Amino acid sequence: MNWGKGILFTIIGFVVLIMTMVVISVRMDGIELVTENYYEEEIKYQDRIDESNSAIELEREVIFYNSQTNVIELDLPKGTIGALHLFRPSDSSLDQKINVKVTHSGKTQVPLKELKSGYWKVQLSWSENGIGHYREKKITI
Repeated sequence: MNWGKGILFTIIGFVVLIMTMVVISVRMDGIELVTENYYEEEIKYQDRIDESNSAIELEREVIFYNSQTNVIELDLPKGTIGALHLFRPSDSSLDQKINVKVTHSGKTQVPLKELKSGYWKVQLSWSENGIGHYREKKITI
């Protein structure tokens, strides 16, 4: 074996390695965007920041997760209408959106018994006194 053959085998091995990695990455399943309308959501991002800041100004914990009872408690005033989005980063087919309408005073409970165990993002959007609010909480079930 001489230098020429060693260099040739190294280059061929490198090309085979790169081609194998390209084929594996192209065949991977489950690679998805966080949202279908990624660019539209990016444009609305400043509105989301403003809604988050208005929720912080309320000075109360709006979303509370009780791990013993597997329930999310929402501290919203009577008459509030909003949307609760349960987002699973690892599998978008498990995502759920629940419309929330508070008809009584006190905390509103949302049971999570049917959700698969793992990491979830809970996103709550609601309007209170004509002002939009947004809160997000990360939970592990």
